[in-house]
Amino acid sequence: STVGALLASELGWKFYDADDYHPKENRMKMEKGIPLNDQDRIPWLCNLHDILLRDVTSGQHVVLACSALKKTYRDILIRGKNGAPLKSGESRKEEKTAEVQLLVVHLSGSFEVISGRLHQRKEHFMPPALLQSQFDTLEPPSPPENFIQISVDKSLSEIIAVIMETLK
Repeated sequence: STVGALLASELGWKFYDADDYHPKENRMKMEKGIPLNDQDRIPWLCNLHDILLRDVTSGQHVVLACSALKKTYRDILIRGKNGAPLKSGESRKEEKTAEVQLLVVHLSGSFEVISGRLHQRKEHFMPPALLQSQFDTLEPPSPPENFIQISVDKSLSEIIAVIMETLK
């Protein structure tokens, strides 16, 4: 969120923190220390896709801070519900879907470093105890995804500089 907000400010782009769009049920579940599952996340991610698509279609550039932990989640951000996996027995009509162009900035760091930062964060509904479940779920981006990976060990200004250079 800190990187995303600063990047958006530097670029003059709109900023969204995906955590602000979790439904009440997801927030309550996390507050109780219960990790979210795909059924919890997919509608939230579809909503985020719709927000991104609306802004991009109107010519607005956007920075989204989001823990899109799995490739499937990133696919949903790009393609909406058509990026979501089908349930058993489901079929999907062939339809042209609106896609969002996405550069994933994967901020990578050790469990210990990220845990330390989570413990410093105040007034957030996700307790640090859920961090292990996020590491367990994580599928780091890989080709052919459009992504860059940056270590959280770098300073904030170094992280922003790397992203800005990539966007040129």
